[in-house]
Amino acid sequence: MLKTRLRLASALFGLSALGWTPTNAAESATNPVDPQRLSDITRALSSDEFEGRAPGTPGETKAIAYLVEQFKAAGLEPAGPKGSYTQVVPLVRTQVPMDASMSVTVGGKRRPLVQQQDMAALALRPVDRVRIGNAPLVFVGYGVSAPERGWDDYKDIDLRGKVAVYLVNDPDFEAASGDDAFGKFGGKAATYYARWTYKYEEAARRGAIAALIVHETEPAAYGWKTAIAPNGEGYDIVRPDAARERLLLQSWLHRDAAVEIFRDAGLDLEALKQSARSKAFRPVQLKDATFAADFPLAHTRIDSHNVLGRITGQKRPRESIMIGAHWDAYGIGEPDTNGLRFRSGALDDAIGIAAVIEIARAFKQGPRPDRTILFSAWTAEERNLLGSEYYASHPWLPIETTVANFTMDVLQPNGLARDIVLVGAGQNELESLLAQQAAGQGRVVTPDAKPERGLAFRADHFPFAKRGVPALVLMGLGGGHDLVKGGREAGDRWVSEFTAQCYHQACDRWSESWDLSGAAQDVTLVYQMASQLANSRAWPQWNPGTEFRAVRDASAAQRK
Repeated sequence: MLKTRLRLASALFGLSALGWTPTNAAESATNPVDPQRLSDITRALSSDEFEGRAPGTPGETKAIAYLVEQFKAAGLEPAGPKGSYTQVVPLVRTQVPMDASMSVTVGGKRRPLVQQQDMAALALRPVDRVRIGNAPLVFVGYGVSAPERGWDDYKDIDLRGKVAVYLVNDPDFEAASGDDAFGKFGGKAATYYARWTYKYEEAARRGAIAALIVHETEPAAYGWKTAIAPNGEGYDIVRPDAARERLLLQSWLHRDAAVEIFRDAGLDLEALKQSARSKAFRPVQLKDATFAADFPLAHTRIDSHNVLGRITGQKRPRESIMIGAHWDAYGIGEPDTNGLRFRSGALDDAIGIAAVIEIARAFKQGPRPDRTILFSAWTAEERNLLGSEYYASHPWLPIETTVANFTMDVLQPNGLARDIVLVGAGQNELESLLAQQAAGQGRVVTPDAKPERGLAFRADHFPFAKRGVPALVLMGLGGGHDLVKGGREAGDRWVSEFTAQCYHQACDRWSESWDLSGAAQDVTLVYQMASQLANSRAWPQWNPGTEFRAVRDASAAQRK
């Protein structure tokens, strides 16, 4: 785990080669972002009028109208299809019933698996009924195929028609010094291969009918209650060929149930975990063990919307810098202890939307940049980054000539800080630019305090990162800032309290007690980084050995 701050001397390495000219410190210290405007927009967008801003609800309709009005007022040109400010995002909503019939049979003995007790199952194909008839179970370790790290858990296994069983996280998370995996995947810092989404997608690519991930709290970074989808509800993009892209069923499998199933098949889960940390690991089919499921699946289509605006570059309009946040939240829930029902996401992420609008206003006050700036308000982030994923598959400007993506998701409301917290340190050269601009504010960069949580893969920059676009996310939950008032202790306390009490809950509301001067400084950093890139010929790169370097390199010819 990284524990030391990234210092300016190391962060500036190589900047001149990228064509970035250091900015005058006094110029960097100026703040074009107004804390009061951040507060006003956040207050409006997270008000009860918008009913928690859930996709496909009257709250969405009101939110989209408000955002289009704000984009127009900021002077942005439309960047959606046919000259519109919006892009339709077709979604499917599914619901697995609480009494869904699921079971494992080992040696002729059937063991029922109870939804939300043994399983946390989702089904994302829009089918009327999920039927899996006694499909073989295959343990595939961590399910990692990483050529750049010389690692392949699959070997020559044929998963077609089978159920893949995975460990959570990646092989390095619990690796000891004698294990092949030790140091291969960044220690406890989560990689792309640690994400449950990666494992399910890889299983689908290889023809599996279903996949189960053994849930363990520490490597998952959250407990069983968090892993359970409310009421078995799932969301996905409407896909041309869902049968090819999505498993028929995907689920967390409670560790206690997994231990029993493996034991009944004559296997020791802990011993298998140890073997999965070796490069020589080969998949293991559970002897005489099959999985079955049979239940009706409710599914409906929802048309949601991204909001998109732009400032067209005057010299290189096909080269773009993206600045975005998500507008959606969790809608209406049961009343909390204070009687609040609307889960309106003031910090997650109305304030990020306010930041996007403020950056747009700042750009419009200056000369037109050389490259295009694309401003985005994404839908369905809380449903697994679906709005940004849809745009990344249907972009207005080419992904290959997108210079960088900057995403803001939860900004801290506690005043000025001596540092900026970097989620996903060590990924790409945007981090050097961040350190340079932070130094101009008299601040330093502090790496994410708990990289094992994988926050670098849980925000709307990620669909672009996995397609090769260098990306950087500002996320206040990455660790406590070193606050001017209260220091690191106060910053850590706020993160702990917000995460435990208000994250995704109705109490994530605007407060007149907020001090957004520090958030305004953070937003200014994004503006300055985007401005510097927009008026240069620089193409930031992924660091050697990172997961997304190869896909970016494959399109290098389009950036000459």
